[in-house]
Amino acid sequence: MDVSTVLQFATFTRGVSLLLQALLNAAIPDHDADAFSPPRAEEPRFLDPAVEWLFGGLSRWDAEHYLFIAERGYQYEHNFAFFPLLPVVLRGLAETMWPLGSWLTMRGRLLLAVALGNSALFLLSAVALYALGRVVLQDRRLALVSSLLYCLTPANVFMTAGYSESLFAALTFGGLFLLEKGFTLRACLALGIATASRANGLVNVGFLLYLPLQQALSQIRAHRQTAGGNGRVFYYTWVSVRLLFTAVLGTGLIALPFFAFQYYGYRTFCTPSLSPEQMPPVLLALAESKGYRVPDENAPPPLWCLRPVPLLYSHIQDVYWDVGFLRYFQVKQIPNFLLALPMATLGSAAAYLYYHANTDLCLRLGLWYGGMYLRSDKPTPGFYNPRVFVYIVHATVLLTFGAFCMHVQVLTRFLASSSPVPFWVSAQLLILNEPLIRRSTSSSSKRQQQYRAANSSSSRSLAPHNPILALMPHWRTCSPTTQCIVGYYISYWLLGLALHCNFLPWT
Repeated sequence: MDVSTVLQFATFTRGVSLLLQALLNAAIPDHDADAFSPPRAEEPRFLDPAVEWLFGGLSRWDAEHYLFIAERGYQYEHNFAFFPLLPVVLRGLAETMWPLGSWLTMRGRLLLAVALGNSALFLLSAVALYALGRVVLQDRRLALVSSLLYCLTPANVFMTAGYSESLFAALTFGGLFLLEKGFTLRACLALGIATASRANGLVNVGFLLYLPLQQALSQIRAHRQTAGGNGRVFYYTWVSVRLLFTAVLGTGLIALPFFAFQYYGYRTFCTPSLSPEQMPPVLLALAESKGYRVPDENAPPPLWCLRPVPLLYSHIQDVYWDVGFLRYFQVKQIPNFLLALPMATLGSAAAYLYYHANTDLCLRLGLWYGGMYLRSDKPTPGFYNPRVFVYIVHATVLLTFGAFCMHVQVLTRFLASSSPVPFWVSAQLLILNEPLIRRSTSSSSKRQQQYRAANSSSSRSLAPHNPILALMPHWRTCSPTTQCIVGYYISYWLLGLALHCNFLPWT
């Protein structure tokens, strides 16, 4: 029943997001932003104005890059900052809409693909997060509340618009769930595909190295009690070889899409077989007016091609986006730091609370506690479960890197699409500090039976099964912690739609 509740709420929030972005995009004039805006490939057809009115807000800022790549491929050097999986998915969905070809251009069908595809992927990511929470937290109530909060994610607009966040979250949470359940090969495939959508998928290699190590240590501990002599040595050798094989193979699978894409970029610009004259004239004119680099077999190779490790992605982040250590620490960027402060606070609070509750465990890298390897023992359910340790480390690494080496305002969507920890710690704080949450979740089973027997409509049964919605009628009496956390989620959920969809700066 919890999965049904999560699906209902995720569907509800996606529908409201699509409706609101259309209304807000129509009501608020678009800001004249200096953003990537390529010329249209085709003249508008009969249904294009309607689709643009309904879903045009989903094509703002970086979404325009993804739509351009899906329609025309990788034409410019800076396009290679955007990984190919989402454009491939969008193009595939648009091609399945071929019966609409007489009424919609390819761009119109791509906008439809964004609205439908990202909505479906968000539903998958919400269910995957719930399943991951049940396995790791061993607490149904905490997993449910965190998944419902995820449906109101502060990165909402990026989960809806033509960005790769929903795709990456679905693959990452699903892959981590498979890894926790012991399906290592399938998990590596899912996490490898995730790397084809976002570069930070490489960080997921840490889970592959850590979780099998936990399992191997627990197996050695169990075997130590029953075997001795040569049998013990043989078993230790077998476990070590298997662990090494898993680490090497899994790391290769996860990292392969990243390096394959970098190799494609290297071949495109360092050993090109095209000349600018072979490009469509409108795209060449845009490149000349904006200074975009295009493949040119008659020109000398770019300087990054001559580096010992010629990574196009690093070159683009450095030259085009000015990403680097402490580069964003400027007085004029203070508003962006304030914008990212709530998510940074949640990430920092998670690390502090977990370390304070499990200091000895953290000092032992989460592998053993009191002389006992943790993977073999029944952990205490909840946020302070020893199995959460690796997720805390992962979130802390992302938070540190995002704060010091990235455009800090993207920290909100960066963490929200990559780590379950912000939602777990938010749910933990709500359950600890909000009596209404405790009462609603503790009596949910009884109410579910009552409402199933009453055969009530989905719109009327949504709130009783949903402890987050159940808070709304009692908002004034909620605890300050609840008002801060839920208020943050809802305000960013709404503000993102209003600002981002009208070319105004957001996270």
